[in-house]
Amino acid sequence: MSIEEELPAPPRKRQRQQAQKEHNKVKYEPRLFAPFRALGLITNHVPFVLQTRSHKGATDGPRIHILTCLGKSWALWDGAKMDLLFAGPEVEDQISSMVMDGDAVWIASGPNVIKYIRGKEVSRLINSLGSTLSFITIFGSRLLALTEDGSKMLCWDTVEEVLGKTIEFDNDFTATRILHPATYLNKVLVSSSQGAMQLWNIHSKTRVHKFAVSSLMSFPESSAIMSLTQSSAIDVVGIGFASGEISVYDVRTDERLMRMFMEGGSIVALGFRSDGQPIMASASSLGHIAIWDLNEGGRLLHLVRGAHDGAISALEWVPGQPVLITSGGDNSVKQWLFDSPTAAPRLLKFRSGHHAPPHLIRYCGDDGKQLLTASRDRSLRCTSVVRDSRSFELSQGSLTKKATSLSIPVANLKFPPITAISHSSARTKDWDDILTAHTDETFARTWTMQNKKLGKHTFSFSDAAMTKGKDRSSPLGSTKSVCVTACGNFGLAGSSTGAIHMWNMQSGIRRRTFRLGPCPSDVAGRFQTVGRETKERSVTGLVTDPLNTVVIASTLDGTINFFDFHTATLEHTIVIPSAAVSMTLQRDSGLLAIVCDDMVVRLVDIETKSVVREFWGFRGRVLDITFSSDSRWLIATSLDSIIRTFDIPTGRLIDAFRTSSVATSLSFSPTNDFLATSHVDSVGIYLWANRAQYSEVAFQTVIEDDITVVDLPSMQDVAEDGVNSLSPSEAQNAPIDVFSTPSKLDGDLITLTLLPRSKWQTLLNLEVIQQRNKPKEPPKAPERAPFFLPTLPGVETRFAVEGKKDDTVQKSSRRLEQGTQEAESVFSQRLFGDDSNGDYEDFFSFAKSLSAAALDLELRSLGTLDSLRTFINALRQRLLSHQDFEAVQTFLNIFLRMHADIIISNSELHEDVEKLMIVQRSESQRLLELVASSLGALGFVRDTL
Repeated sequence: MSIEEELPAPPRKRQRQQAQKEHNKVKYEPRLFAPFRALGLITNHVPFVLQTRSHKGATDGPRIHILTCLGKSWALWDGAKMDLLFAGPEVEDQISSMVMDGDAVWIASGPNVIKYIRGKEVSRLINSLGSTLSFITIFGSRLLALTEDGSKMLCWDTVEEVLGKTIEFDNDFTATRILHPATYLNKVLVSSSQGAMQLWNIHSKTRVHKFAVSSLMSFPESSAIMSLTQSSAIDVVGIGFASGEISVYDVRTDERLMRMFMEGGSIVALGFRSDGQPIMASASSLGHIAIWDLNEGGRLLHLVRGAHDGAISALEWVPGQPVLITSGGDNSVKQWLFDSPTAAPRLLKFRSGHHAPPHLIRYCGDDGKQLLTASRDRSLRCTSVVRDSRSFELSQGSLTKKATSLSIPVANLKFPPITAISHSSARTKDWDDILTAHTDETFARTWTMQNKKLGKHTFSFSDAAMTKGKDRSSPLGSTKSVCVTACGNFGLAGSSTGAIHMWNMQSGIRRRTFRLGPCPSDVAGRFQTVGRETKERSVTGLVTDPLNTVVIASTLDGTINFFDFHTATLEHTIVIPSAAVSMTLQRDSGLLAIVCDDMVVRLVDIETKSVVREFWGFRGRVLDITFSSDSRWLIATSLDSIIRTFDIPTGRLIDAFRTSSVATSLSFSPTNDFLATSHVDSVGIYLWANRAQYSEVAFQTVIEDDITVVDLPSMQDVAEDGVNSLSPSEAQNAPIDVFSTPSKLDGDLITLTLLPRSKWQTLLNLEVIQQRNKPKEPPKAPERAPFFLPTLPGVETRFAVEGKKDDTVQKSSRRLEQGTQEAESVFSQRLFGDDSNGDYEDFFSFAKSLSAAALDLELRSLGTLDSLRTFINALRQRLLSHQDFEAVQTFLNIFLRMHADIIISNSELHEDVEKLMIVQRSESQRLLELVASSLGALGFVRDTL
């Protein structure tokens, strides 16, 4: 025997079962939250595209459209009101360049050039070389594109959508931009990162002229060409260099006409005014805008420092108007108006958002329409969920005027980033309603939402720490937590040294001080705080109940302290196993959620002052938590980039999904419709729709290993996509009805009809019921009208109108009566239509839907032997199928009562009746055995228990 014969055969059946199990395993998808849309995204570093349109008969001037890039999607804005018109769908790669051609929008994304009409993709041009495209422009019926390495220029025919010509540049020439000089036929200017420029004929693929670097700039060894713009004059272009130098150059004569220099960064954009004024604007990479007078040899007229908080990406003049439009990497588009040729520009209108990722977001108010967002850009903004135009930044004072006088950016004068925020809408119309804590500041600031600006008061710990000379002043610490009471009258703040004070929000007067007292001995030993003073206990969270009876403070040493609101006495202290990082109170239910340093979220009931729930499973530090308005869900985000939803009554994880970037903060809408999140690498606010608000969602325990990555929402919401992403998934969201009864029970069990018992009782006793309901006396005839007004019989008096008798009508009615008699009823059609060897499902479904009187009439209508034989066979086949047992018994009882004499007198039916009798006995005996077995088991259980 060989070795191969000794080896056992592989277990093929087991392998097939495992493969089938892996195949049937469904990957988990988030069932509770669906991506809805993004808020606060305006533009990024990609230059915008300006388009003006004039309509025949229009009196309000041309319409202005601004196309901005949002990363992997784009947005089209109305320049008049800065309203959003369209938002494009997301593409696979980041958008590198954009251009508009009439109604069409062209974008370069990776190796593809995609064309959109009214936000919908209509065609796509693919780079056969596979390289990424960095710049595109429209030249008549051609589309020109540059590869990312700057070595090739591709030319597509936009009509045929085919790649025409490919131009390769020299090794010492890296192309960056393409410009078509006005009136030049088939010729384009191409700039390079080496500072050189060339003129190419794209029709013949020949280089017409090469401009010397020495003639373009004064310092040829320094930098590359960053911007290339056509001026109002023919043959004259503006060239901006990375060194800050600007050249106004004559292409035809190959000479430089003017030279300017702008300090502070490279020249990223140039624009020539087109309303007859010899003005040129330039933008630097530091966010400055310079205005130059070309009539006086390029004299500097104005310099707007810090026009954008970051590099400016593009600059365009509105044709024929003294309006300059700029955009920058600070997520803003601004329009500047020049009141006179020599006047300084003033900001006319703008649309902006955070230019640094927000790290703290909270819903404001009870309607769920506004979000308070704080970012590292040192601003506090109110973001509207309903309409983007209603979003605004809360003013911090006349910072622009101060920055201009001091010649510093506006960002240098803003407050430090916000670390804690609290709000109450109860007294919004009366006084300040927002309280914030800032990084390394020893005081808290108030804000007013109604006036959209900084409030009147500053709650300082230095004033509260001053004593009347009895003791030395307490050590000052930075503000760590703030809280505005539910009534909106008081604001509380806690510091890193353990000081807790309460101020009046209307007057700004300090009302009360809460003292933490000494640190518990077991806590002091655990956290090694022996020898430290009591005042050095850092307060990480402050909350108050809705009735202003208790103040709760959490500390970094792992204690939860309960104070009496009115007497400021410490009533109770809870020691938790780990340091408390932050906490959130659901005021309606009295549940306090505490984020601990051991990656556990603990839930405390403020009435019983005990821990009632602990939520585990986080694989990274918990960053933020929020409650649902009905107190059933607790939603948390952590450093493992997973957003988890816990069901508080059961303590289970019911939903979890992973995002492409870590969510730093989240907030759930008071109306339970949206979850708002902010992320580490995005300046937008993302909304997730709550599917449970619109449909039934089946909750199941989530396994951590099956959590999938979900893409962030885009600016284009689900209504514009045409795909209803809020519709629940049939595979996951269809509720499983545990108590649903199948149409037929398995095995040898007998299935009943589940119809009411009264239906069969009525059918069995129909004659008795009819006799009992028979009227005692016939109905009386109505009073006769006068002889000259004949009436019709009935309850209501109606006059009879005699008509002419027509013999043809009578004859036709006779034919109709004969046809009606010969017509077959639906009952008979279903009876003869079913298979004689089947279970007569169609026939019995129809019979069970009829009323008792209708069934009685149909059974009496079975007059022929063929119909009787077929009905007997139907009863037998239905008994054999173990279905509708009580219905068959009722039908058999009525049938034999009606047609027994016919069956006895006709021997043809005897054999069919005997077969039915055999099946009837066997099924009845089996049913009795099943009932007896069930009764015996029930009696045993009853006697035993």
